[in-house]
Amino acid sequence: MLTIAVDAMGGDHAPKSEVDGAIRAARSLGVKVILVGQEPIVRQELEQHEGYRDLPIEIVHASERITMEDSAARAVRSKRDSSMRVAARLVRDGAAVGFVSAGNTGAVMATAKMVQGVVPGVARPALAGAFPTVVKGAPEVVLDVGANVDCSPAMLAQFAVMGEIYSRMILGTAKPRVGLLSIGEEDHKGNEVTRSAAPLMRGLNLNFIGNVEGRDIYGGNVDVVVCDGFIGNVALKVSEGLVDMVKHLLRESLASTISGKIGYALSKTAFSDFRKRLDYSEYGGGPLLGVRGVCIITHGRSNGNAIKNSIRVAKESAEGKINQRIEEELRCKVTEAGD
Repeated sequence: MLTIAVDAMGGDHAPKSEVDGAIRAARSLGVKVILVGQEPIVRQELEQHEGYRDLPIEIVHASERITMEDSAARAVRSKRDSSMRVAARLVRDGAAVGFVSAGNTGAVMATAKMVQGVVPGVARPALAGAFPTVVKGAPEVVLDVGANVDCSPAMLAQFAVMGEIYSRMILGTAKPRVGLLSIGEEDHKGNEVTRSAAPLMRGLNLNFIGNVEGRDIYGGNVDVVVCDGFIGNVALKVSEGLVDMVKHLLRESLASTISGKIGYALSKTAFSDFRKRLDYSEYGGGPLLGVRGVCIITHGRSNGNAIKNSIRVAKESAEGKINQRIEEELRCKVTEAGD
C-alpha cells in the first residue's frame, strides 16, 4: 500500500477539505494517507467522520502553517516546522512516496525543490496542468502553468520532454503530440524564446508538431502544450473563469423559461456529464515534474473531491515512477538543449 502525505493546513478550507479528501481516498484508492498539520485541529475534524478509525489514516504533527499571504521564500526559510515542509520531509525520508498540498503555490514549489531536491538533468521543475478538450478521453497536458515565469529555450525543451513522458506514462497516450504555444502556427511567429525553442524540440525524439495557438488547447489536436509559467498560469486562470461563466450562464438560461426547465429535466444526465468534464476537482492537482519523489499542487479552494483526486494523481505518478523516467529520458534526449 502506497503512502501519500497531505498538507492538511494548506487550502482555503483547511483542514476540512483535506480531511474529507483523505477519507475518500483511503476508502476508495487503496492508499494510506498521512495528514500533516496541527494535530488537535486535524483530529477534531477527523472526529466529525464516522468510521475513520478503521481507515489507513495517520496524523503527523506540524506546529506551523504557511498561509496564502506569506512571502513564499521567507516562509519556507523561517517556518521550518510548517505542515508543507514536514510533508515534503516525509517524502524525502521515504515515509511517503509523495505529498499533496492546496497551499501557497510558490511555497510548495520552493519547499519541494529545497527539501526533496531536483532530478539530475532538470534545470527547473515544471508544474503540469490537465485541461479538458472537445475529444473525450485523457486530458491535455499544459506546462508550465506557474512554476517558472521566465524560461529559456532549453527549459522549454525540457518541459516538452517531461510533459511527453507524463502524457505517455500516466495518461496513457500512445504517442503524444507535442506543441509549442505561440501566436501563430508559422515558425517565424512568436517571441525570441519560442523561436529559439522550436528547433531544439525538433532535434529531440518527440512527436513535435510545431507551434500551436491558444484555441488549440481545447481542440483535441495536441496532447502536450509547452509554454512558460507566465503564459501557462494566465491560460489556466482564464480557463477557470470561463468555466465558471459557462456554468453560470447555463444555469441562468435553463432556469429562465419553462421549456428550459423541461429540457434540463429531460437531459439531466447529459448536463451532469457536461459539468463533470469541466469540473477541475475531477482532474485533481498538477504534478510538479522534475523533483525527487512526487509533489502534487492543487487549487487553494479545493473541496474534498479535488483532494481525493489529487491523492489519486500522486498515487498514479508514484506507480508510474514518473520522475525516475524523466531522469532517464532527459539523459538521452536533451543533450542538445543544454542545461
